[in-house]
Amino acid sequence: MAEQSMADPPEPRQRHTDTLKNRRREQLIKSTITSIAKRGFADTTLANVAEGVGLSRGIVNFHFTNKETLLNDTLQYLADEYRHVWRHALDRAGPTVAERLYALVMADFDPVVYNRKKIAVWFAFYGESKSRPTYLALCEQRDEQHYIALRDLCRQLLDESGRMTVDADLIATAISAIIDGLWLDRLLTPNKMSTKRAKETALGYLDTVFSGHFTLHTDATDTRHV
Repeated sequence: MAEQSMADPPEPRQRHTDTLKNRRREQLIKSTITSIAKRGFADTTLANVAEGVGLSRGIVNFHFTNKETLLNDTLQYLADEYRHVWRHALDRAGPTVAERLYALVMADFDPVVYNRKKIAVWFAFYGESKSRPTYLALCEQRDEQHYIALRDLCRQLLDESGRMTVDADLIATAISAIIDGLWLDRLLTPNKMSTKRAKETALGYLDTVFSGHFTLHTDATDTRHV
């Protein structure tokens, strides 16, 4: 019987096993996110992560050798999810620079990432990143990639407007700071900072900086740019 080529697809049973393994890992990571948001970083244990999805502690140890591995993979999961959200938003955006900038900024208020649970966990990891180089590297990578896309779009829109002397880095930094503040407000004062209000705030700044390119409507969930 000929040996299976390395290029051949895996057997159906192997694919089923891999799918089940990935599903279990994702379940445990989502349970970790819930636990950190509920209990905090220090009080999250492998036991309560397993309990959160009705699995045994041994299942957690099978997929993750220790708590640190689980936390690293959880942060990577969050970083990948955030990157997917804003890149998908850009892929679906209209062809103009203003449309792409609008899509990128609005992606930060997508319900997948703009919810108190995810925001609480992001801030928890940021808080730990000072003493954990792995966390710091992942957080910085997540921020840098988004910032570069934001800065480049700001620069292009300034160029289109004939305002080449305006510093795109300063505008991108300001937008990033506003979004970070709106995320924090969502976490601390959810009744005050709704998604609608957050969008209005962010787009209000865009309309101020890029006058004539963005129009703010009363319902920010249906905000359009011109």
